[in-house]
Amino acid sequence: MPLLHWSPRSPYVRKVMVALHEKGLIDQVTLVRTGVDPMVPLQGFLATNPLSKIPTLELEDGQILFDSHVICRWADQTGQVGPRLFPQDLIAERDEALGTGLIDVALPWLVEVRLRPQALRSDVMIATYRTKMNAVLDWLETRVSNLRARPFDIGHISIGVALSYLDFRFSDEEWRRGRPQLSAWHDEFCQRESVRATQFQDEQRPA
Repeated sequence: MPLLHWSPRSPYVRKVMVALHEKGLIDQVTLVRTGVDPMVPLQGFLATNPLSKIPTLELEDGQILFDSHVICRWADQTGQVGPRLFPQDLIAERDEALGTGLIDVALPWLVEVRLRPQALRSDVMIATYRTKMNAVLDWLETRVSNLRARPFDIGHISIGVALSYLDFRFSDEEWRRGRPQLSAWHDEFCQRESVRATQFQDEQRPA
């Protein structure tokens, strides 16, 4: 059975977990709690993934897959049920890139404000992260009708998980304010069984 290195606090992992649920594969993968951290490389894991990142999927034939995008593609190709997550239309992957890009903004922002010593924090970088976040959210607010108009795909997963991560780590930013269309869409996203089954959970950082 494939082994998925995961954490309940990782948005990249949650993308994969939602995909596995949607494709009917969640019971066909063994979950391995792997304590990676952006500031603490996991030495014993480097031989498996030299980037010391999750999600990482170890297949039964010995192949190892890195990155949420690649693992979600594996799920889409392997699962026999559920929506087609990667249709030929590149809009789905464009929206996946946008959602993942929002996560890529949020994670270093989290490191900057919560993990870096106060004296070393950069107000310039924090302002940059906030500007990018708001630009993405404003862009999405004007395009919610496009999300609603097509079947559920990897773009929906990526954007939905990114917004859930803002709720999880940056609730004080109040991303919903002034964005009623996006907020309503996300509320609907959160009602999917695959999303309800993969809630974020915080935990102590590895030593």
